[in-house]
Amino acid sequence: MTESHGTGARPNPRPGADRSWLDRFFFVSARNSSFTQEVRGGLTTFMAMAYIIVLNPIVLSQVADVNGDHLSAGQLTTMTALAAGLVTIMMGVVGRAPIACAAALGVMAVVAYQAAPVMAWPEVMGLVVWQGVAIILMVVTGVRTAVMNALPHDLKLAIGVGIGLFVSLIGLTNAGFVSAGEGGGLLQLGSEGGGGHLDGWPILVFVVGLVLASVLLARNVPGAIFYGIVGATVLAVVLHAALRLDPDSWGGGIPALPSSPVSTPDFGLLFQVDLFGAWTTAGPTTAGIILFTLVLAGFFDALGTILAIGTKANIADRDGQMPRVNQILVTDGAGAVTGGLTSSSATLVFVESTAGVSEGARTGLASVVTGLLFLSAVFFAPVFGMVPAEAASVAMVLVGAMMMMHVGQIAWSDVSVAVPAFLTIAIMPFAYDIASGIGVGIIAYTVVRSARGRFREVGWLMWIMSAVFAFHFAMHALGL
Repeated sequence: MTESHGTGARPNPRPGADRSWLDRFFFVSARNSSFTQEVRGGLTTFMAMAYIIVLNPIVLSQVADVNGDHLSAGQLTTMTALAAGLVTIMMGVVGRAPIACAAALGVMAVVAYQAAPVMAWPEVMGLVVWQGVAIILMVVTGVRTAVMNALPHDLKLAIGVGIGLFVSLIGLTNAGFVSAGEGGGLLQLGSEGGGGHLDGWPILVFVVGLVLASVLLARNVPGAIFYGIVGATVLAVVLHAALRLDPDSWGGGIPALPSSPVSTPDFGLLFQVDLFGAWTTAGPTTAGIILFTLVLAGFFDALGTILAIGTKANIADRDGQMPRVNQILVTDGAGAVTGGLTSSSATLVFVESTAGVSEGARTGLASVVTGLLFLSAVFFAPVFGMVPAEAASVAMVLVGAMMMMHVGQIAWSDVSVAVPAFLTIAIMPFAYDIASGIGVGIIAYTVVRSARGRFREVGWLMWIMSAVFAFHFAMHALGL
């Protein structure tokens, strides 16, 4: 069993006969990795995205549907971890890539604030299932692969850099290091109400973890980011107990030793789905627009993430294409279906996977490790709830810094590349949305490149994507 390597891959140093079936199946040696690297990378990815087990239930349970009903936070916690575990393991075994999956933040917002107010929760999740079906059909028909191939190389690099800035901003925000500005400012240093100053022990935890991980990275210590998260968590537990800090002072996850490490999972939301009710309750036009938004958000969020991970892991080819990309994309679609069936929102590829890649993950074995940890979280939620957002954010900030390294490969001397690349990079963090950055970048590239008389280089598919995004951006103004 062989596969193609990225541009920087070295020949496999070990003969195939000396490798175990596990090594051959996951291409561990072929991708210049090791079992230690994969386990460490899987652990780091989980630590970086474990906050979703807490965040997703908080967001979805606080929103009432059209009937005034709320989802149970406890049931959502179980379903979020269950869906993430199953789909991430599927990604590892089928896609064999170091990509973890969980409730997608962009889709979560559409589900909570656009769909739920106009339909019942089972109907909302029915649309999420249809989102997954649509994504799978796009893969089977070759549409999704064609889109990936149509994106120019410089734009792919810009997408990765933009995602890096986006991830870093999420990390800084979750840690309370930056927040929405006061007095008309867009952003400010410190948490809301802090007057633009850093304040509080949780900030210290984040800073110590960031410094520790950065120093270890600079010294090329394997597991640097993971150790930074663990060190920050230990410090948080000590400070929380010694100073008796308010649990609300932490950004998410309370660093306190639980009375019991085990909790009883509640599977009550499993299969609570209505596949056809949304079209009656909200009407075919409204339901169709929401489904279109779900597909668009999930499609391009995943597209950008997959491209970024492939480049960061150095397993993509010279054109930025991942090996086994069709299997990866089908699994991503199956994840949306799984998220709908578990009422946990679409379970799609997660950008925090880059944290594990930075720790050496190169294969699907790391995803299997991450998935098993998510499944264990179904029963050990109190233990994983000890990791505060301030500790997990260490990984996100450093991953963003490392993803910026690809910015020098973009052809900045070419204006028709520089303008769309800059807009792609800037819009992602400024609009707080990956798909919007990709959309603006695609439109800008199509228009500017064509304006220079290079119409044929753009390609007809880029024009179609530009039209789709233009319609998406104009929907609200058109009253749709």
